[in-house]
Amino acid sequence: MRVALKLAYIGTEFHGSQIQPNVETVEGELFKALRKLGIIESPKASRYICAGRTDAGVHALGQVISFNTDKPNLAIPRVINSELPPSIWAWAHAEVPADFDPRRQALSRRYRYIMCGEAYDIPKIREASKLLLGTHDFANFSKTDGDKGTVRTLERIDIRVDGELTKIDVIGNSFLWNMVRKIVSALSMIGNGVRDEDWLRQMLSPEIYEEGLEPAPPYGLTLMEITYSESIEWIEDSYSLRRATDLNYRRILEHRVMAEVLEELIAKE
Repeated sequence: MRVALKLAYIGTEFHGSQIQPNVETVEGELFKALRKLGIIESPKASRYICAGRTDAGVHALGQVISFNTDKPNLAIPRVINSELPPSIWAWAHAEVPADFDPRRQALSRRYRYIMCGEAYDIPKIREASKLLLGTHDFANFSKTDGDKGTVRTLERIDIRVDGELTKIDVIGNSFLWNMVRKIVSALSMIGNGVRDEDWLRQMLSPEIYEEGLEPAPPYGLTLMEITYSESIEWIEDSYSLRRATDLNYRRILEHRVMAEVLEELIAKE
């Protein structure tokens, strides 16, 4: 039987999602758990496929994986989570067709970037973001990835201010390596007056204009959601969701305390 899982993880604790030798990765921890539970023998034998890799430091709420197993009763979130570290958790599963490919069959992906927003002109950022919608060559907004094509289509960019933070949601069918983080960098530069819309138009014409762009820091980016055909019936695991909420609320409290400690350390008397 082929099953699919929705995964969440805190990316700052891993060297990316894709398995790599000699470093901790999300897939490395996941494969250990699946093997230990007897759910799969190996990623290759089970036809394991991930919807897409995330870089070191990037988080996920709606990552999707799929694999074949002869123990579907064990391939459920609460069982798998018992062998995963607290920074990775499965929270929904589904039985899917034998040919289900979570990467190729995705209808859309939604990323969210969160950044401090006090220094930016948000109306300028919103207006400039409209230039990125539709189909463009995003070569200036990506890191070289072999011979992979660089034309992509963005469906929506939503920008909202939440207190001292700005949240940017970018929605499209697929994305290039570092594409969202470089888009955020470009919009930030426009928002603080370093660049303007004419420059952004040039960046969308890489055949006549090339410029390197530093990606925004990875810790602000989260893969929020991947959508598929409505024929996939996801079953959410309420226990796993409650457990993740409890564990991460403790993290929130720790980070709030640490933020206050750092404020005191740099405060002038």
